[in-house]
Amino acid sequence: MRNRHPAGQHMDPYLARTGGGLARSPSERLEPTRPPPPRRRSHGSREVRRARPLLRLVNGLLTFTLVVMILAGASAFVFDGQLDAPGPLQQPKTIVIPKNEGTLEIAARLEREGMVTDRRLFVVAYRWMQLAAMIEGAKPAPLKAGDYAVRENASVRQLIELLSEGKTLTYRVTIPEGLTSYQIVERLKADPNLSGDIEAMPPEGSLLPETFIVERGMARQSVIDRMQAEAHKLIERAWAHRKKDLPIKSAEDAVILASIVEKETGRNAERDRVAAVFLNRLRQNMRLQSDPTILYGLGGGKTVWSRPIQKPEISQKTAHNTYQIDGLPPTPICNPGRAALEAVLNPAETKDLYFVADGAGGHVFAETLRDHNANVQKWRAAEKELRGKTVSPTTNAGTTTPAAKARAVVRTVPPAKAPPTDASPEAAVPEAKQKR
Repeated sequence: MRNRHPAGQHMDPYLARTGGGLARSPSERLEPTRPPPPRRRSHGSREVRRARPLLRLVNGLLTFTLVVMILAGASAFVFDGQLDAPGPLQQPKTIVIPKNEGTLEIAARLEREGMVTDRRLFVVAYRWMQLAAMIEGAKPAPLKAGDYAVRENASVRQLIELLSEGKTLTYRVTIPEGLTSYQIVERLKADPNLSGDIEAMPPEGSLLPETFIVERGMARQSVIDRMQAEAHKLIERAWAHRKKDLPIKSAEDAVILASIVEKETGRNAERDRVAAVFLNRLRQNMRLQSDPTILYGLGGGKTVWSRPIQKPEISQKTAHNTYQIDGLPPTPICNPGRAALEAVLNPAETKDLYFVADGAGGHVFAETLRDHNANVQKWRAAEKELRGKTVSPTTNAGTTTPAAKARAVVRTVPPAKAPPTDASPEAAVPEAKQKR
């Protein structure tokens, strides 16, 4: 009964140290309390402990990716600023990029010309912009050859866009009205801004004289093709809007007559009236008797239009001499312009059959032979006066006088003959300058 503990009393701490039993010796009573045995871990705790290295790896990768993205964004921001930074060029300059030159050669050329500070920056920037275009689904544009006008302080981005879009300098090629196809080809061959050969001589009258905008190095054959295409469109459009009852049967005939009108007058105000004279003659089966057709019949495409016509040449029969043939010549005698073609297809409403030079660059028109002969006499008097003023064409210093300049543009007129007695319309007109 002595060993019993009263109810409600706590256990002796010494007993707790020994696991509930009495200490067997005093030294045992002095030992510290023993920790409880470790609890057995569950299966889920072991999986969490195994997963911790994987979580740490994923967390590290995410952190690394975030850092890389931040650095890449900062680098892209800085690099993008360099692309848009003002360039070193102090004033506008033209640069020529030859054909078949690669990116490295172009970058080196830009550096030599003082347009970029470092060729490597240009190359990297170009590759970067190509990559950006591919990411956006666009096709990267190559750097194109040509002449470029670079403005002052142009940035690298502006240079790349300029060369990629091919915004090259353009040049004007002006072909005046009234030249033959041979003369036009020779002009294009002499133009240093064009390149390549012309495959074949274009047919007479198939080219539209015009001012064309071309790029440096454009093929000459391309210019010819463009002139032919523009002429074809103009003829189709003009023919569709022609006056009715014209004595010409086709658009080709209209071009032939327009080429004659083109060489007869250079004044826009009288082209439709000159065209009316020729159309009225065709209606009455009169020969056209146009001086330029004499020259073309003798010289063809190499005709020197400014030379005077000699009297024997009027009677020299050629395929184009309208003093000797009836109707229209077989081909145009030059390449007419828009105004001449439109004048033929929409002539003035007149009954004129004759015209003669008035001495001031224009012409005087007449419906009857009597009026025409009177106009011819006035012209001959004016011509005689001009010849008298050119007796001393130069001054002491060799300067040409105004009279000499005026005489230089007057074509020699053969002497008039008495009208033949033949009753035909063309025979009733003097041979020399019947219209002029």
